[in-house]
Amino acid sequence: MEKTMSDIATQLFEGKDIRFGPIDFEKDPEVESKWTHDASFLRLYDHEPARPMSAAIVKKRYEKLEKDMEDDKNFYHFMIRAREDDRLIGKAMIHRIEWSNGNCAMRLGIGAESDRRKGFGAQALTMLLRFAFSELNMFRVTAYIPEYNEGALALFRKFGFVEEVRRRQALERDARRWDLLVWGLLKDEWAKQASP
Repeated sequence: MEKTMSDIATQLFEGKDIRFGPIDFEKDPEVESKWTHDASFLRLYDHEPARPMSAAIVKKRYEKLEKDMEDDKNFYHFMIRAREDDRLIGKAMIHRIEWSNGNCAMRLGIGAESDRRKGFGAQALTMLLRFAFSELNMFRVTAYIPEYNEGALALFRKFGFVEEVRRRQALERDARRWDLLVWGLLKDEWAKQASP
């Protein structure tokens, strides 16, 4: 696919209301620590058991994340910030990169409930897909979504993702078993959907 000057001039890390940025080690741990006290956010964002974390523990995780990102070179982590005031509203990641196959997985989450359902997730997904396909030259992107995350399912469906695998009853939440859905999007599918 040939790039045009308008493609090259497109901002990779800025959307209408949000931007991707690095970790702010002074401010971000306190914000994310509050998110870890919200089990609903953790269950939407991650498959690990939910647990509250102090700002100090979050900061240590950030330090490890930065070191691993530099050492491993197979994932990219972004903090999602509101453009109007630069406050942290979420996080996004491209991970499990298989450079030889052009495959990767992605994950994103908007932290505070008051920031959800405002279009920030759609803007972040637009930017993440553009980064994966245009900048990293990935061929396919995968997303792992619990069947109870109806908002994410609707969002990824809107962006052209297709359910490829259903891991039956792979998650347990509140004494109930849930399926874990594996959704995929190919580069040419994204290009058709992303073009005006």
